[in-house]
Amino acid sequence: MGPVWLAARREIAVRSRSTGYRVGLAITVLLVIVLVALPRLFDGGDAYTVGVAGAQGDQLATALSAQGKPAEDLTIKVVRHADETAARAAVEAGDVDAAVVDNTKVISESALDNELSVIIDTAHRSVATQQNLRTAGLDPGAVQRALQTTPLAEVTLSPTAEDAALRRVIASAIVVMLFILIVQSCSMVAMGVVEEKGSRIVEILLASVRPWQLLAGKTIGLGVLGLLQIMLIAVVGLAGAQLSGAVPDMPDGIYGVIAVTILWFLLGYAFYAVMFAGIASLVSRQEELQGVLTPATMLLMVSYFVAFVATADPTGAVTRVLSIVPPFSSMIMPVRAAGAEVPLWESALALGLMVLAVLGMLWLGGRVYQRAVLRTGARVRYREVLRAR
Repeated sequence: MGPVWLAARREIAVRSRSTGYRVGLAITVLLVIVLVALPRLFDGGDAYTVGVAGAQGDQLATALSAQGKPAEDLTIKVVRHADETAARAAVEAGDVDAAVVDNTKVISESALDNELSVIIDTAHRSVATQQNLRTAGLDPGAVQRALQTTPLAEVTLSPTAEDAALRRVIASAIVVMLFILIVQSCSMVAMGVVEEKGSRIVEILLASVRPWQLLAGKTIGLGVLGLLQIMLIAVVGLAGAQLSGAVPDMPDGIYGVIAVTILWFLLGYAFYAVMFAGIASLVSRQEELQGVLTPATMLLMVSYFVAFVATADPTGAVTRVLSIVPPFSSMIMPVRAAGAEVPLWESALALGLMVLAVLGMLWLGGRVYQRAVLRTGARVRYREVLRAR
């Protein structure tokens, strides 16, 4: 492991000191903070002004004010008017959003929005019910106390199904972030391979380490940088979202979901990074890199989109099958495990197959890398590096 760790340290040192990496990381973290803060900045909460006039005005004002919810930034201001004429004039002038007259009619400039309509209707029903009880000779307070009951205790037979929707959302967010990690890190691996090959630095490096050790070190080093980057983004985003109230409290077991998801995507990163490195070693110029990487990029994109389809149907047949088949499993299984209960044998089978796929890609990608990285000039053909020797 000495040469591998030496190569990994070199990649970490070189890339982490680059201005592009640091500026890109700072901009990304800043964007995450801005995106988390935007809903809080632009959503100042709902505020309504409602006028009351005529009979039962005091009761209506109390019932309306009681529906304000400071925790949800819902503010209701009540304005009293002498009569219907004054209430109508206030609505026409835009001083109030609506006015309730004699608890029998609502005056508004146009159709009420749903929230305000529910607020006014709730206040109207409350006041009218109390008035009807008094007319019938009943004490509204005693009736209200009699109607109060202890809510039913909820017992869930499937604890893993609790907060499943929120866990799927979080898993999907992790999919997006770690997809960015894979794309960025694999691109850095590929560009580094081409850069070292084109400048012939690889010839100097291979004088000290073997090709597979250099490839492994490059993959591990850039993987560490990418993982640190995505963890920083995740921590900043999650902390900011909780502080701003953008997301509720984390459901039980969510940190286990996050840990399993990171494990799966580390396997996915290892698979794609070696693939990208092996393919990149076929060319010597950055201009040729995009074209030669197209098949690998398409495979990665297909896995990404299928994972999002799985969020809508985590128990579907397609999801179940592809969550076991590598490399799709690296993106689909975390989403499936977050949204539904996965049999242990399926998880073990998917994990075992993905590990075998990573080992197979290490063998194949290392073979291609070893045979092509020292060959400069024209693009190396697959048949030249894959044929038996």
